[in-house]
Amino acid sequence: MMGRTWSWALVAALSGFLFGFDTAVISGAEQAVQRTWQMSDALHGLAISAALWGTVVGALGGGWPTDRWGRKRTLFWIGVLYAVSALGSALAWDPASFMAFRFIGGLGVGASSIAAPAYIAEIAPREQRGRLVALFQTMIVTGILVAFGSNYLLGGVGQDAWRWMLGAEALPALAYLGATLSIPESPRWLVVHEQREEEARRILAVINPDTVDVTLCAIEAEAAQDARSMSWGRFFAGDLRRPIMLAMLIAFFNQLSGINAIIYFAPRIFELSGAGTSVALLATVGIGAINLVFTLIGLLLIDRAGRKALMYVGSIGYIVSLGMTAWGFASGQFALVLPFILAFIAAHAIGQGAVIWVYISEIFPSAARAKGQSLGSGTHWVCAAALTMVMPVLLARLAPVAVFAFFAGMMVLQLIWVRFAMVETRGRSLEDVAAGMVRA
Repeated sequence: MMGRTWSWALVAALSGFLFGFDTAVISGAEQAVQRTWQMSDALHGLAISAALWGTVVGALGGGWPTDRWGRKRTLFWIGVLYAVSALGSALAWDPASFMAFRFIGGLGVGASSIAAPAYIAEIAPREQRGRLVALFQTMIVTGILVAFGSNYLLGGVGQDAWRWMLGAEALPALAYLGATLSIPESPRWLVVHEQREEEARRILAVINPDTVDVTLCAIEAEAAQDARSMSWGRFFAGDLRRPIMLAMLIAFFNQLSGINAIIYFAPRIFELSGAGTSVALLATVGIGAINLVFTLIGLLLIDRAGRKALMYVGSIGYIVSLGMTAWGFASGQFALVLPFILAFIAAHAIGQGAVIWVYISEIFPSAARAKGQSLGSGTHWVCAAALTMVMPVLLARLAPVAVFAFFAGMMVLQLIWVRFAMVETRGRSLEDVAAGMVRA
């Protein structure tokens, strides 16, 4: 039975593979795209951030289809968006068409950051929930690694290599589309939004036959409060202010570490430290590998050590690695840049990377989960889009030491937030976590 639950979670998490691939693939193409259409730094920043602005829209609006159509159907249409974006970006004929197709892919990324963690959290037994939801992040970093490797392999196929890099995403997108047809709907969505109790009972019996009645009673208790009709007005009315602040701040700090900006512009950053183009592309493969290895470590630890423990490790790792990267640029000791960028990636993977999507999916009640995911994800992607849009200008006009010192300072603030505000969710049912948040 548990094997089937893991297989369902894995299919949903594959949307994260496309999320990661779409996020990282642009790093190998962004300089060629700028040369192709001779874009200014400002226009280039807008073009590269187009996917992220689509992600903002997908994240802020993704809660509606996730609640209205269900988690499964939304996951299917996310795959359609990824496939259209990959093919369209590869065939783009001018900056406007390029931005439009990248925007479409961003819609898929934003919606997947809501629908997939919500779906996985709702089918997972409590003792396995952290690891199962963290599969989404594992697939994100796997997609990043595959994108970096694909970019390196395709980098020598000619002046239009960037088109092949972007188009390669269509193959896994089509495979994912087929896989979504094999998974059931979330039992919590079936009860809260559709009142289809018998169908939900059958799915819960596959997940854990010993807890069907207890779980169903807890779900129905939420549904009995007329929570399924929760509007945005009710969402912000006051009872959920604590989980709202937790979701927004964990997302805010995630991006103010600089993670997306560094992944998007990794080759450019390495070239600033003196590496050649081919070496810089190869170094990004190292980023992807470190990201995957430490995400897997986080996957193993998240249900044992807990969410806060991983955030402590990640926060301290951020501060040290970003501070030393800034020092490397400031002192001219460029040999420090690559190892400490890799250390930064490791700190992110075991901390924020492993925790963020798990945590946001846990802290809201079932009826508010999609809206909570939407808010947390939207905050994450607004910050990511803004940083990515200004990053080419910052790298062109500011010394790298200033950029990395700023990110390090923000991570000091994150460490304080983890110590004094973050609530542990390990080992608790979704309903218990939600009830505790409302009481607080």
